[in-house]
Amino acid sequence: MSTITIIGAGNMARSIATRAVAGGHAVQILARDESAAGSLAAELGAGVTAGSLAAAISGDVVVLALPYDASLAVAEQLRDALAGKVVVDISNPVDFATFDRLVTPDDSSAAQEIQKVIPGSKVVKGFNTVFAGTLVAGAVDGQKLDVALAADDAEAKDAVAALVESSGMRAIDAGPLKRAHQLEGIGFLHMAVQGQLGNTWSTAVKIIGA
Repeated sequence: MSTITIIGAGNMARSIATRAVAGGHAVQILARDESAAGSLAAELGAGVTAGSLAAAISGDVVVLALPYDASLAVAEQLRDALAGKVVVDISNPVDFATFDRLVTPDDSSAAQEIQKVIPGSKVVKGFNTVFAGTLVAGAVDGQKLDVALAADDAEAKDAVAALVESSGMRAIDAGPLKRAHQLEGIGFLHMAVQGQLGNTWSTAVKIIGA
């Protein structure tokens, strides 16, 4: 099993780390607030390590478990440290002031904008269509979560797919990185319909029949 570095200490960081630990992976948690990273690592147990953003990145796969703006800032800050790494962008670049649009250019996506900031890294879009609460179990109503992945580098996508599958979920190959534009639209829609679904945030987007 591989080592996974997760940047962030919020709900998505906790959930992705929970699945990675369940899959037998070594996990490192890094955050601006080192105490928050340490608390999460202690909660997870299983030898999970923690540190600040100044710490050496131990994982070959690095998950930016952060909102879009924060992911951009961290990517720029850690550009050199992320060079050669597989970097997973999980964000949905929603305009949270209006909650009626995505803030990225119409012909781009959060993942593509992050790739521009870290050209020496291999960016993979993933985990943006699943919610933190459902990730803890990796399933909804007995159905494995589908985690759609988009990337231009096949080996990078395979590495993240291996993480997904070993963690008890199903990886879906969504194509090249430009498909992140559509995946972020799906993620936004999934968020936007929660009010009509009771605001439980316990639903999942699932492809069936395959």
